[in-house]
Amino acid sequence: MKKSTTTTPKRFRSPETGRKPASRCKFSGRCGGCTMIDTPMEEQIRAKQLLVEECIGEFGPVEPVIRMKNPGRYRNKVTSIFGLDRKGRPVCGVYRQHSHEIVPVTDCLIENKRAGVIVQTIYSMLASFKIRVYDEKTGFGLLRAVQVRTARTTGQIMVTIVTNGPAFPSRNHFVQALLLKHPEITTIVQNINSRATTMVLGTTEKIIYGPGYIEDELCGKRFRISSRAFYQVNSLQTEKLYRIAIDCAGLSGRERVIDTYCGIGTIGICAADRAAEVIGVELNPEAVRDAVINASRNGLQNVRFYNDDSGSFIEDLAGENGTADVVFMDPPRSGASDAFLQSLLVLSPEKIVYVSCNPVTLGENLAVLVDAGYRMKKAVPVDMFPFTEGIETVVLLSKR
Repeated sequence: MKKSTTTTPKRFRSPETGRKPASRCKFSGRCGGCTMIDTPMEEQIRAKQLLVEECIGEFGPVEPVIRMKNPGRYRNKVTSIFGLDRKGRPVCGVYRQHSHEIVPVTDCLIENKRAGVIVQTIYSMLASFKIRVYDEKTGFGLLRAVQVRTARTTGQIMVTIVTNGPAFPSRNHFVQALLLKHPEITTIVQNINSRATTMVLGTTEKIIYGPGYIEDELCGKRFRISSRAFYQVNSLQTEKLYRIAIDCAGLSGRERVIDTYCGIGTIGICAADRAAEVIGVELNPEAVRDAVINASRNGLQNVRFYNDDSGSFIEDLAGENGTADVVFMDPPRSGASDAFLQSLLVLSPEKIVYVSCNPVTLGENLAVLVDAGYRMKKAVPVDMFPFTEGIETVVLLSKR
């Protein structure tokens, strides 16, 4: 089987005729985020369809891309980096692609509007509260980033303020002033990140207002989401994605299901009503805590969660002659490790439902699974990230 040597999909290119028109987004030339903001939707879909077919079409049929009905403003998580520009002035926005230069994006056409406004409000409050932004060259300064998460069904909003150390002078007054301007905020968390790293969030947090989490609903189930837990950024398309994945599993109510890389338990919990038993595995302890609470709040008795590396868990289960009828896997962009895949092959479930955000690494992983005796019965691309090059894909594999 052929394998790609790249780790990210190639950049889509659109033919240009004549003079290039002005972009819908005034930041698109510098930001590098929504690279297809000016590409007609039909062309975006064709390009994504072609990409998936090029990467995995040799293994089996690829169905048409599931489109988003009204794309735009879909991102429920907004992260803004705070720092200094070249003249030493405070600035907030996103890193220019492949650099540490902050592009001062004040409004993003694919991000939740309310979240963006809250970020700009915080930026406008810096001077009056004498808050210094973080300077990554010297390591001094207080404010490193602000992350805002919004829940589509409940309307709840969580603001996470990332600081360079635990000290936060005038914190209570700052929070009161922010809530006065934005009473719709339901919780505020201080995240502490003192490391010299490009990672936005640190590992220590303080809840400074509200419960410290928000709740949202997917596929009829309610989920608690903490600041550092993974949650798909496009809630509307996520429901379609999960329904497709669960339908692919063909559950009858008798199966033992393992949900690897499970995060806060979304796929497993959504599938639990149609399975005999669901086991979720996740490395992030905070996400596991949320997952356990989510299962309880949804009244599920047939779901268990383990705080473990998915590969190690599958390896141990296979070594103990454990079994699974269906394995859901939703690995990071880099794909599943070879150790995970080999353990999965030893476990030998009847069906594997692979959810991927990177067609290239998906193709590389499928080559291993298909060579070992699995067959790709179908693949369904879902446009989770309109106006960007990203595409999510659900693949159903069954034993030959």
